[in-house]
This record gives sequence, C-alpha cells and structure tokens, in this order.
Amino acid sequence: MESSPSLAGPFALGTFAADGPAFPGLVAGDRVLDLSGLAPDTRALLERWDDVLPLLHDATGAWRPLDGLRVLPPVEPRQIFQSGANYRTHVAELAVAHEPAGGRPAEQVRAEVAAMMDRRAAEDLPYVFAGLPSSITGPYDDVVLPSWCTEPDWELELVAVIGCPAFRVPVESALGHVAAYTIANDVTAREAVFRRDMKEIGTDWLRAKNAPTFTPLGPYLVPAAFVADPQDLRVTLRLNGATMQDESTKDMIFDVARLVSYVSQTVELLPGDLLLTGSPAGNGLHHGRLLRDGDVMEGTISGLGSQRNRCRDER
Repeated sequence: MESSPSLAGPFALGTFAADGPAFPGLVAGDRVLDLSGLAPDTRALLERWDDVLPLLHDATGAWRPLDGLRVLPPVEPRQIFQSGANYRTHVAELAVAHEPAGGRPAEQVRAEVAAMMDRRAAEDLPYVFAGLPSSITGPYDDVVLPSWCTEPDWELELVAVIGCPAFRVPVESALGHVAAYTIANDVTAREAVFRRDMKEIGTDWLRAKNAPTFTPLGPYLVPAAFVADPQDLRVTLRLNGATMQDESTKDMIFDVARLVSYVSQTVELLPGDLLLTGSPAGNGLHHGRLLRDGDVMEGTISGLGSQRNRCRDER
C-alpha cells in the first residue's frame, strides 16, 4: 500500500458513512477498505489490537474511493481524559493573559510560572480531568458556538488512543498500551473555566469543555507503530488561513507515557479511550482573537492528517 497523504505509515483507521450505516475502514491514500467483516466498529478492533494490526498490513477486498464518503469521528470512546496546563509556553501565556491590568510585569509572571512548572515536573503531578464523549464531532463537521458562550477558544491537541487496558502501569511500559494517535480540537468556553460565584470550587470543566461539537476528533487513528516519537510532532492550527498555534510536542511538561501511567493509577483505561495531552501555545486568549460565526479552523499534527471545522453560531 502507498502511504496516505500527510499520514505516517502505509494506512490508518477511520469511521465512514455513505448512504447506509457507519462502518470501520482502512484508509490508504485516496481509498478505503470496509472492515466491518472484522468488527462492527473501530473500538472493537482496538479491543483485539495485537491480533488485528498484523492482519491490516495484508488486508484485501473491495476498495472504495474516499471521495464521497463522510468521515466520522474515528472512534467512540467510553472515557475521555484531558491533560491541562501541560505545555510550558502555553501555561506562561495563559498566566500573562490572566494577569490584571496594572499587575505584575510579564517577565515576573513568566519566571514564577516557570518555577511552578519545574516543581510540578519534579513532583510528577500532571493535571488531568474527565471529559464527555457527547462533546465529540467529526473532523470536518461544524463547531456550534452556544448562545451563552462569549469567549470560545481553540486548543489543538495530540490524542493517545488506548488499545490494551491499562491499570496502574509504570511509566516504562505505558506506551505499550497506546494503540494509535489522533487529533482533537479541545474547544473551550474561556469565560466558564473559573467559577465566579464561588472561587473555592475552582474550575468548571463541565460547562467550559463539554458542549456538543466542542471536541472535533480525527480524521483517523494512526497506529502507534507508525509514529516514531510522539514527543517530536508538530501541532499547527490555522484560523481563516492565519497560523495561530505552531509548536512541537517536545514542549510538554509530562510526556505521553507519564500521562498514561498517571491516569492509570486511579482508573482503568479501556480500549478506545482517549487521552488528550494538552494544548500548546497560541490560543485565542493569547492572540486577543476568539472564535466567531463563520471562522474556519484547520488543525494539523505531523503524520496524523488534518481536520477542518467551520464555526457556526447556534443563534
């Protein structure tokens, strides 16, 4: 098989639909092979990943042109876990953006935040919260901006997709539980992140992150075997053609292995579960330009393909 454009490796997995029911498919170049004979969906394939992956290299059958198929979210997860404040430059930018007018100088804020991140890294304390599968939408579908949301923002992120279940796994073996990687845009209602009515509660991720369509996912699941180093990928988001995010995953405070291990100490990660690894620098809050009706977001991660989503005001 020839490599698909912009994808690492000879093939990837996705979920597709035409006139009938959705089906799992093997995508290579501009064609798709229906895999519903192997399993009803991609999550079922991930549940047998060690057995399935060798079969995909030699898969045969009637190929269909990719053009004309609707590309759906590549997997339906049971659980979603999201890492916050995991890119050094991003955390510093947010701290400066949230500093009140007339407050501390930007360089002082950055120095204090850098010291805080060094402490977190030394103490091995990632910050992870849970998301809802109902927020997921397709890689080319519209993102609907709720009428109540006044500060919608983008956050393009690398996603680790679990294959073999993981419970209390050490860092050294954690990547062995990652079957594939994909892309998510973790759209955020910035005004809802911090509870103004009771600061002691802290963050309100339910309202800030989980509106319908707030998590464009995909386009595909690229097998981890084809991704040489998840800590050396370029994350780029363009808004109406202008580059807003352009950062390497090298800037992560906690790498993918540490995140998988950390989450698995509390819960069992299951096949198809998603672990969003955090947003790099360049969000709208930093640029002073948040999402509006008609905006087009184009997100790319090297080797994982691209997604394109138009924003639509629900009003």
